[in-house]
Amino acid sequence: MYTTIYTSAADGMQKEFEVPPTIIVLGLTTNLFGIALGSVLLSSVSEIYGRRPLYLISVFLFGVFVLPVALAKNVETILISRFFGGIFAGSIMSNSPGSVTDVTNDRYRALAISCWSLGAMNGSVLGAMIGGFVYQYLGWRWINWLVLICSGVNFLLIALVKETYTPSLLRKRTKKIQEETGDQRWWCHYDHNEAVTGSQIIKKNLGRPIHMMFFEPICVFWNLYLGVVYAVLFLCFVAYPIVFKELRGWAPGLAGLGYCGIGTGSVIAVISEPLIRRIIAMHSPDPGTGQPAPEAAVFAVGIGSVLIPLGEFGFAWTAQPSTIHWIFPILAGIPFGIGNSLVFIYTANYIAGSYREYATSALAGNTIVRFGLAGLLPLAGSKMYSTLGANWAGTTLALIEVMLIPISFVFYKYGHKIRKRSPLIDKRSEGSG
Repeated sequence: MYTTIYTSAADGMQKEFEVPPTIIVLGLTTNLFGIALGSVLLSSVSEIYGRRPLYLISVFLFGVFVLPVALAKNVETILISRFFGGIFAGSIMSNSPGSVTDVTNDRYRALAISCWSLGAMNGSVLGAMIGGFVYQYLGWRWINWLVLICSGVNFLLIALVKETYTPSLLRKRTKKIQEETGDQRWWCHYDHNEAVTGSQIIKKNLGRPIHMMFFEPICVFWNLYLGVVYAVLFLCFVAYPIVFKELRGWAPGLAGLGYCGIGTGSVIAVISEPLIRRIIAMHSPDPGTGQPAPEAAVFAVGIGSVLIPLGEFGFAWTAQPSTIHWIFPILAGIPFGIGNSLVFIYTANYIAGSYREYATSALAGNTIVRFGLAGLLPLAGSKMYSTLGANWAGTTLALIEVMLIPISFVFYKYGHKIRKRSPLIDKRSEGSG
């Protein structure tokens, strides 16, 4: 929400600080870069201290860095504060799927993760929708005050939630027994994690993910694909205001409602999860696990990879001229939203299913690429749409997405062979054998 609500008030900041649009969009970039860094650097802190302390500290410090943005006297304060705010937001985002896993069993885990992804996806859409009305009636500073209020509420809610991370719970229970009995021989399997140092955390969180980014074929191709998809999604938060405010003359509040199509598509994708799960279960089982092979999840990614450019083409050619009814570019967001959600959810499932115990490192590398590209592409958004026009700017993006469609279908058919060529997956197989 904080990432995209910012774009709703870009006009107000641009006028007050008298800077070009690209400088204001840079605030979106620094925030996304911060999220990428925080997601990777702080992702394993919960393994030592538990999830609840990490959430409380991260939400508090996130709020601390929202405050300077609300009170900013210059644009530099906004850019720097949003970067550091992104770091602590990233630590929350990287650990929250783990919290979902902590409290769900295998039967409902996929559905629970899908519901979580709905919040992650629609949070961006909701932020852009609410932000338009807040900016229109209260001014750009109030979008930050609203985020700060929400952060305070989140802090209070998290304070009421108990720890869910099993290793942390067992370590606390062990210490309690030691104190009650005076016998230090009591121990648990996870005690060794407490001896991990900060340098070891950094090495673990950066070393293997970066290695996998460049040398694991699965990671190389899927990082590229998800990076482009995510970048185009965040470019929409620059493109939609151009189409609905500048070209169609809508007020900021109404322009924010243009994202309804994307949000609706995300909801449809999550509602479809039980059906997709059944289709995945119909695939031939992996001899090693007895479960459907990881490539079964790529079936859903393939559907999403087709729907994304379909929605992008639809938006591109109904955005302009303004004589085309406004409902059509909004409706084009539905397949776009469905496609994005399917790609995000089931690509993560495929990567996790392929690497298993190395999944955290693989997904961490994906986070770096995904948020890195998402932070860069929006910088070109204003120039791209002013130079090419809404029709051809959107078409260019759709064509890029079409060029990447074969990745999903190649992995669906030949992914099992590609996995066999992975040194890490082969090493894991040897260890399990």
